[in-house]
Amino acid sequence: MSILVIAEHDSGQVRNSTLSTITAAAQCGEDIHLLIAGSNCKKVAEDSATIKGITKILLADAPSLDHQLPENLAEQVLSIAQNYSHLLAPATAFGKALMPRIAAKLDIEQVSEITRVIASDTFERPIYAGNAIATVQTSDTIKALTVRTTAFALAEKNNTVAVPIEKIAAVAGTGKTIFVSAQTDKTDRPELSSARIVVAGGQGIGSKENFRLIEQLADKLGAAIGASRAAVDAGYVSNELQVGQTGKIIAPDLYIAVGISGAVQHIAGIKDAKTIVAINQDADAPIFLSADYGIVGDLNEVVPQLIAALG
Repeated sequence: MSILVIAEHDSGQVRNSTLSTITAAAQCGEDIHLLIAGSNCKKVAEDSATIKGITKILLADAPSLDHQLPENLAEQVLSIAQNYSHLLAPATAFGKALMPRIAAKLDIEQVSEITRVIASDTFERPIYAGNAIATVQTSDTIKALTVRTTAFALAEKNNTVAVPIEKIAAVAGTGKTIFVSAQTDKTDRPELSSARIVVAGGQGIGSKENFRLIEQLADKLGAAIGASRAAVDAGYVSNELQVGQTGKIIAPDLYIAVGISGAVQHIAGIKDAKTIVAINQDADAPIFLSADYGIVGDLNEVVPQLIAALG
């Protein structure tokens, strides 16, 4: 049977999380369909038609699917789920809100945050904050999977071949939820989940105002900004910048942790980073156990020196 990837998109193009999910789907089978659901999202489907690995795009376009509310989108997936052996979504906030609803209504078990496909029914996933890897085999007829996007490369685009786009009937809204508003920070910085360089601050930054040091360093490096849960809970930055087990899982080329102690939950979100640099005045901070390079010192002195050195 075919495999269905549920696309996360911004009404302009699919997000990188979807491209990673397509790569994971390709390891489960060959006939991969991509579901683009939303309102006025024809452009997304057309832009996605050249992604390598997919064989067809299903387009469900209706006001009821605007903003991809998980209650409505789940019903859309359920309307076609019996045609597929695997249902995949990225293990982002999008997929975490969507896939459990689908699995529950299909009465199947969900396999969350897979990091490796061993066989079409067998997968690896991290447990205990990434300190152990579980091998999970499922006998369900339909496999419901969410994909840890940092574990799979982005699917590429082949500009010479476009797959067919098939319009399917859109479901009516459930009426259970309505979209009220969205508040997003306008920034020219890279998106945290896919940034090559990330500068993150922790509770050691000391205040919301002092977090400006993190922003200045990030701007010098062309980096995204992140934060520990402690910094978010303290109100230094918004929770969309939280990195860790209960935030975003990232895998940048360079991760600079400033004033972050290194709790196991935070390390779970950055352990796939290629290079980790830690700046902390506590020489015994756990972050140094995971860091490739460490600076023991006052961040209020070290960070301005780094900014000055970067010109």
